Amino acid sequence: MTSSARVLVVNAGSSSLKLRLLAGDDRVLGSVDLAVSGSSYDGLDAALHELTSTPDGAASGVDAVGHRIVHGGRQYDRAVRVDSRVWTDLEALVDLAPLHQPKSLAAFEAVSALLPEVPAVACFDTAFHATLPPAAATYPVPAAWREEHGVRRYGFHGLSHRYAARRAAELLGRDPAGLRVVTCHLGAGASLAAVHSGRSVDTTMGFTPLEGLMMATRSGSVDPGLVLWLQQHVGLSAAEIGDALEHRSGLLGLAGTADLREVTEKAGSDETARAALDVYLHRLRAGIAAMTAALSGVDAVVFTGGVGEHSAVVRAEAAAGLGYLGLAVDPARNAAADGDTDITAAGAAVSTLVVAAREDLEIAREVRHVLAP
Repeated sequence: MTSSARVLVVNAGSSSLKLRLLAGDDRVLGSVDLAVSGSSYDGLDAALHELTSTPDGAASGVDAVGHRIVHGGRQYDRAVRVDSRVWTDLEALVDLAPLHQPKSLAAFEAVSALLPEVPAVACFDTAFHATLPPAAATYPVPAAWREEHGVRRYGFHGLSHRYAARRAAELLGRDPAGLRVVTCHLGAGASLAAVHSGRSVDTTMGFTPLEGLMMATRSGSVDPGLVLWLQQHVGLSAAEIGDALEHRSGLLGLAGTADLREVTEKAGSDETARAALDVYLHRLRAGIAAMTAALSGVDAVVFTGGVGEHSAVVRAEAAAGLGYLGLAVDPARNAAADGDTDITAAGAAVSTLVVAAREDLEIAREVRHVLAP
């Protein structure tokens, strides 16, 4: 691939499909977001025509396609060009991410059918966390589970965490070598990563994206004994419990809404909303502290994702509870943060940054690396 190569980034989420066409210098040449209708994407043909054609209708060309794939399993610790063997492996991993992997694969099939001659690269959310040391990746469960069924902590949101950590080093003017960063990807789904010298050494999500922080509709970590008790004593099925923990818990379960903006707006006058926000912040602060332990300290904490970028309240209250680690945010900078911003208070020992989530840039970067001559 040349420096002028155009990469179409296909980011399939749970409720939308984001298409970004990036030039060789990472300028966004075109952008379309589509709603998911079941397992199909309404308007995909028209969107691809819009992105890949010049105003007079002539094809402007796409040199490569990069797909965000949620789960790479134990096989894939880096991006890879997709062929028939890789496709078979990806289909076999659906059971490990049944809510996310099918949508990623459906998007891959749809785009490939329209651009059959364009090389396609799978970029994995789990790959960044392949560097987790055994102590962080291993569950203390029977050997047969680990060896025969691949039970381990995989971690997710890796594309976002990798980009946020690298961008933090740029904003601080620091060499990534030796830099200790806690990246906070906070959105409808949420996770943290401990990043040392650009490598993930711990994270909050595990075998599935359900582990870790409290999220919009997901519970995050709960006592596994609770799940067993609900099955054995209440009579709930595994499917009923799974649906509740994935879709009816988190903010929605505590506050009646999955929108953190509504929760923070009501928190001053509504006890239920305040309680939900307190639980969210309690778990967030505990998670950040745990990540600093994995790093033996911290140089910077980075907020990214929809909540991380746009909720000054969450950033301020999270930092306020972690002052003992050296965090402090400047109120004015925090309130005015827009895009990539340093919101560190004067004299604070640890930098606090806001970084706009750009998974598209990370995917394009990985595509160019895979297809480099």
